Amino acid sequence: MHRYRSHTCAELKKSDVGKTVRLSGWVHRVRDHGGLLFIDLRDHYGLTQIVADPDSPCFKTAETVRGEWVIRVDGEVKARTAETINANLATGEIEIFARDMEVLSSAKELPLPVFGEPDYPEDIRLKYRFLDLRRDTLHKNIVARTRIIAEMRRRMGEAGFTEYSTPILTASSPEGARDFLVPSRIHPGNFYALPQAPQIYKQLIMVSGFDRYFQIAPCFRDEDPRADRLPGEFYQLDLEMSFVEQEDVFQTMEPVMRGVFETFAEGKPVTREFPRIAYDVAMRKYGSDKPDLRNPIVMEDVSEHFRGSGFKVFANILANDPKAEVWAIPARTGGSRAFCDRMNSWAQGEGQPGLGYIFWRKEGEKLEGAGPIAKNIGEERTEAIRIQLGLSDGDAAFFVAGDPKKFVSFAGAARTRAGEELNLVDRDRFELCWIVDFPFFEWNEDEKKIDFGHNPFSMPQGGIDALNGQEPLSIKAFQYDMVCNGFEIASGGIRNHLPETMVKAFEIVGLSRETVEERFGGLYRAFQYGAPPHGGMAAGIDRVVMLLVGAKNLREVTMFPMNQQAYDLLMSAPAEATPQQLRELGLRVVAQKKED
Repeated sequence: MHRYRSHTCAELKKSDVGKTVRLSGWVHRVRDHGGLLFIDLRDHYGLTQIVADPDSPCFKTAETVRGEWVIRVDGEVKARTAETINANLATGEIEIFARDMEVLSSAKELPLPVFGEPDYPEDIRLKYRFLDLRRDTLHKNIVARTRIIAEMRRRMGEAGFTEYSTPILTASSPEGARDFLVPSRIHPGNFYALPQAPQIYKQLIMVSGFDRYFQIAPCFRDEDPRADRLPGEFYQLDLEMSFVEQEDVFQTMEPVMRGVFETFAEGKPVTREFPRIAYDVAMRKYGSDKPDLRNPIVMEDVSEHFRGSGFKVFANILANDPKAEVWAIPARTGGSRAFCDRMNSWAQGEGQPGLGYIFWRKEGEKLEGAGPIAKNIGEERTEAIRIQLGLSDGDAAFFVAGDPKKFVSFAGAARTRAGEELNLVDRDRFELCWIVDFPFFEWNEDEKKIDFGHNPFSMPQGGIDALNGQEPLSIKAFQYDMVCNGFEIASGGIRNHLPETMVKAFEIVGLSRETVEERFGGLYRAFQYGAPPHGGMAAGIDRVVMLLVGAKNLREVTMFPMNQQAYDLLMSAPAEATPQQLRELGLRVVAQKKED
């Protein structure tokens, strides 16, 4: 028999009754039932119940073991009685009567419990991540992550893609975040950068004549903590295709991503055909470029019902600002004063003066609007609003007014809040869509200049003619995001493969031809020698896994994450370099002055 095990802790069934077996694993928990000891033994695969009675030769050893000790057990497989069968356990029909037991490794008092998975401070969980990873939910999430990545690889291969690796030590790139810099010992005073994404390399792969590239790519960004991204590093399904238009990318990647979701959705419905929603439409309807389409609330412009009305706050805003509009957020089943007051209080907590509302209720046979706005604008306008929004008895509508560019984020947050509070969101489904036609440029208010809105390497719609003849802020790009349940899970675009178009786009944001040639020389040179039209995207693996396993944050689907301060509590990183290391690199650490 093998030194440690003949079977795993999830393998034995009723058909194995009578066999002598050997198992090894961790003591999940010990229960003492009046001298009869029950030990739940756990390994990577599952649990098996071990029974030791006072007549067993290993009973004295069994009495000493504690949670998370590692033991080897020899014993006989026996059938459980009908009343003790555990249907929730793969091995729930059998148990092992222990005949021999060896302690392979003992455990100190645990800094956090494994059994039961109670809530515990995150810093403790991250410091002792090797214990945290023994917890069933997190362990299953990590296994699911690996299976999801394998499924992505399989489907990409079936779609005709080949996996190629790109460098980790590279040059700095303008992806929109700070680079992690790596000092060079051989070239003192010079630095490599860890890739924020393989963007330029994958375009060079297309220029090099490879047709369909993908990789599970590590990406590194020295960003401040964000709720929707792990600090430091993350992984993405990165891909690029030659001789394609935007629709080709959609037609290729929809089946891949839909198939991945369907494989791991555990029966939850997945969108069959991904809607294509223009960026401007998404912002007006949902107040977000990553809308949760499970929320049925769709915002509408109701400005005309308030223009010249008795509700002077909105009427004056519309009269004095040509950009101003009034948007309605319809909330079916929200027609109570208590709910409307809660939404108003929430808005004030968000730094707003409030959130105007109307709610409709039956007064005898008559359906009437109630609330301060309804009183001020009168029955006719109130009824016109109700008809436009398709509302009825027991429904409500909330209103925001002003320049939409300034209130759109708040309006989107109010839509989300109302949908969640009223339980309008169908949580047991995956709703995916494409957001398309992003603005190519945007106005940088801080620097008072035009900047790229999304990805500087994308092709503007209309090409160089648009760059030469169109107002820059009106130009759209061949850029797109894939969105699922309110999360951006992928982003991509058709690339700008023409050197003069590339130079012109960068000139509009203030970078000269010389600067482009210097900063993006590899790509710029490649475009001089026959570049195919190409495009692609990158899907965030961490977010996809988080959605599929139902985790609440990205650290629940990552094996060894940093904390929110970008510190690795397990390995104590980052750490100071030794004086010898600094000398070899020609570096000196200068203490930074603390800001008052």
